[in-house]
Amino acid sequence: MTSLQDISRVALIGVGATLVMDGWLWLLRRLGVPTLNFALIGRWVGHLPRGRLRHAPIGAAAAVPGELALGWLLHYGTGIVFAALLVSLQGLGWARQPTLAPALAWGAATVLAPLFVMQPAMGAGIASSKTPTPLKNCLRSLANHLVFGLGLYLSAAVLSRL
Repeated sequence: MTSLQDISRVALIGVGATLVMDGWLWLLRRLGVPTLNFALIGRWVGHLPRGRLRHAPIGAAAAVPGELALGWLLHYGTGIVFAALLVSLQGLGWARQPTLAPALAWGAATVLAPLFVMQPAMGAGIASSKTPTPLKNCLRSLANHLVFGLGLYLSAAVLSRL
């Protein structure tokens, strides 16, 4: 049986991992590397109730009220869901005594979501195939998700010591 404490732990692992990823994205922006504008994710979500799943490109779609907040909410919600999936695969024991390898492997696996769901839905094609630099974009996405995986481990490690 899963306790409220376990559910809270998993949610905090997801939030912590997403914060680590956001720190990485902030650093990349400071270094002049372009990163995703979360308002565009919010715009995509905002168009879903209107029956619009795919855009070409999302930047050309009409803005949606509150799209930036909606994008950030989806971003953190996804981080929590990914953490819950990792714990469901590894067991609660991992959350209580985390190890790095499963977190990094899961972080790498989560890159499938942007490459095969979000990028095509937002008009960039499968694995950024409709962009000028698909390989570079895919490698950047992989790096971002490996950092997320590192964040899963670090967050779980901090929580395990509290």
